[in-house]
Amino acid sequence: MTKTNGRDTNSGKKILVRKNGPYVVHGDMPLARKAPVVSEHGEPLTWKTGEAIETSETYALCRCGRSSKKPFCDGAHARVDFDGTESADIGVTVERQVVHAGGTKIVVKRDYPLCMNAGFCANRITDVEKMVPDTADTQVRAQVIAMIERCPSGSYTYAIEAGEADIEPDLPRQVAVTTELTSDGPIVGPLWVTGNIPIERADGQPFETRNRVTLCRCGSSEAKPLCDGTHRAMGIAED
Repeated sequence: MTKTNGRDTNSGKKILVRKNGPYVVHGDMPLARKAPVVSEHGEPLTWKTGEAIETSETYALCRCGRSSKKPFCDGAHARVDFDGTESADIGVTVERQVVHAGGTKIVVKRDYPLCMNAGFCANRITDVEKMVPDTADTQVRAQVIAMIERCPSGSYTYAIEAGEADIEPDLPRQVAVTTELTSDGPIVGPLWVTGNIPIERADGQPFETRNRVTLCRCGSSEAKPLCDGTHRAMGIAED
């Protein structure tokens, strides 16, 4: 909790998912742009932060992918009869996590339903799961940790010892509009919500508050409101 002059500056910060409509962000939440930095082979390496986007204290972000004012909502969801039915599991991560066996001085966990195939957990040579049995090597362990901490959805997490709490990267309390580069130009990526911001479904059910969440921005995810990577097939141009 952050306080300024005794006042809780996080009070009222939350994201509400509107039925068949936008995400409504409350609490004067910072909005920024981010994009993955990739290698010459197209492998995601890290994140680059772009400019901050000016907002009001409460603002609505497009969820259907059809707004002409992206990332903001312009009412297109009503014009196109957007079906925003939510199907993402509202259970807690710890109940879904699978532990990759063989780790040394690290416990690597995976919550598969959260994955949106961002690609930070792999390169053209190897991936996190394959490296886990070799984590007795400090360099390998450090690479595994770096890959996990760049996973935007939080599908991958880690702890040092079994039974200990997961270690999370120190991320800003903000909403980031992500863009992914393709051969045809930049396309709409998910909203990357960081810093343990509460998110509530349209039916009033709360999601588990997590440090890293990726929300669908193309309107076609099969795990709404979470991103499942479908935006890459949609190829919606970023305005």
